[in-house]
Amino acid sequence: MTQSITVHHYSDLLCVWAYVSDIRVRELQAAFGDRIELDFRFVPVFGDVPRKLADGWGHRGGVAGYSQHVIGVIGQFPHAEVHPEVWVRGTPQSSYPGHLYLSAVALAEADGELAPGSYAQLAWRLRTAFFAEAQDISAADVLRDQVGRAGLDPAPVERRIASGAAYARLAADIRMAQEQNVRSSPTLIFNEDRQRLTGNVGYRIIEANVRELLERPAAQHSWC
Repeated sequence: MTQSITVHHYSDLLCVWAYVSDIRVRELQAAFGDRIELDFRFVPVFGDVPRKLADGWGHRGGVAGYSQHVIGVIGQFPHAEVHPEVWVRGTPQSSYPGHLYLSAVALAEADGELAPGSYAQLAWRLRTAFFAEAQDISAADVLRDQVGRAGLDPAPVERRIASGAAYARLAADIRMAQEQNVRSSPTLIFNEDRQRLTGNVGYRIIEANVRELLERPAAQHSWC
């Protein structure tokens, strides 16, 4: 039987490092296929945007200063687009609304009402809408529009939000992040939390961790 592993992937939609590293996650999926299961979860780094920017950037130019920082980061990665007014135009209030919609999509996908890959498809569409198009992805009308632009049926998404199921899924993500002491975006957790990679980690390092877990003897948990 082919061995497979689960990789827990925590991120925040508004995190620039999660945006530029999304391509690495997609490459990982393409390279290993069904040998890995990516369990996408959220850590609310930008749950309260006004407070976070005031605390971290209030003395460094505020939103405009943070915008220039983000533009500088994305400029190091040719594959990623950035709007010249990112964060300044369409400044979001919170990453929670976007995470809520993605939680609803995750549930609908698991139930077979949306096609496999719908979650990853909408996540990339929302990140693109924010970083490359300067849209406010904390606004409900923008989120509903992005669901359609991602080619997804909005009905099963809206049902899970209206029923409260998406809220419960999001609350579970937050609880899991706290239990696993996840504080940064993105964070990848492997091997029952024996290994984790955080932040701007190159693809080859991620690949090496996955390959080592897939190819080593099943009983080899440690060298000690």
